[in-house]
Amino acid sequence: MKKQKSKLAGLQKRKAIAGYLFISPFIIGFLAFMVKPLFQSLRMSFSEVSLGSGNFSLAFNGIENLKYAFRVDPEYTRLLVEELGRMVVYSLAIIVFSFFVALILNQKFKGRALVRAVFFLPVILSSGVILGLETNNQLMATLAAQIEETTSGVSITAALENILRTAGVGVKAFEKVFEVIDNIYDVAIASGIQIIIFLSGLQTISSSMYEAADIEGCTKWESLWKITFPMISSMFLVNWIYTVVDFCMRSDNKVIEKIQSVMIDQMQYGRASAMSWVYFLVILAFIGISSFLISKEVYYYD
Repeated sequence: MKKQKSKLAGLQKRKAIAGYLFISPFIIGFLAFMVKPLFQSLRMSFSEVSLGSGNFSLAFNGIENLKYAFRVDPEYTRLLVEELGRMVVYSLAIIVFSFFVALILNQKFKGRALVRAVFFLPVILSSGVILGLETNNQLMATLAAQIEETTSGVSITAALENILRTAGVGVKAFEKVFEVIDNIYDVAIASGIQIIIFLSGLQTISSSMYEAADIEGCTKWESLWKITFPMISSMFLVNWIYTVVDFCMRSDNKVIEKIQSVMIDQMQYGRASAMSWVYFLVILAFIGISSFLISKEVYYYD
């Protein structure tokens, strides 16, 4: 008995060492290149930064930069609230879309490997270089204009939205849904990693569990809720955290654009640092609260 416990402890120790070795490049890079700028930015957020020839000086001014961000700047608070709302909507859409696609890709059909490779392409296409080329692509712009001209500007989602708006049925909720549908390309582009994580979780579920459920007379819908969801519930937490962090680093984030404008155009490094730290702490608090709520369902799933 003692030998079995010692073998199990040794195996767990080797796995822990392998895990630390795997993340050691990130840890070394963070300590070498990120710690000093991080604390310097925190110091700047409570200081007035004066630029000189080849250097800068800091004069402590307390929370004046924070007061400027929330009381003086006319856009920062509004953009912060709008981006948080957009983050929640798009993160939920990405989670639902990636889980649905992962369920499809987990089925057995001809050409499954090719289809999986196609759905992994958004991970490559989401790089900054590809997005830049895509944005400045004259051919794509011409094709889009030609399609819009051919269809005479008719949009099925716009027509449905007008019908629902006229009927007065859940206008606000449907506006968000149609906004996500109109931006389904962005949702698909941001779902590559999440699909892989969900797919890896689905493949760990033993087929014998589904066979036993079929023998007991369970429908596919019941198997989904009673087997699939509980078995991969931890993957929802992982994907949620990744999706939120990934959304906050998008190039079209209005808060990030505002911070860059204050830092580069106005040359106000102290105010920009304060804004960035507020945004960081708000996102960190949101991740902590949402992760706590999700983890309660993950570890205490009924």
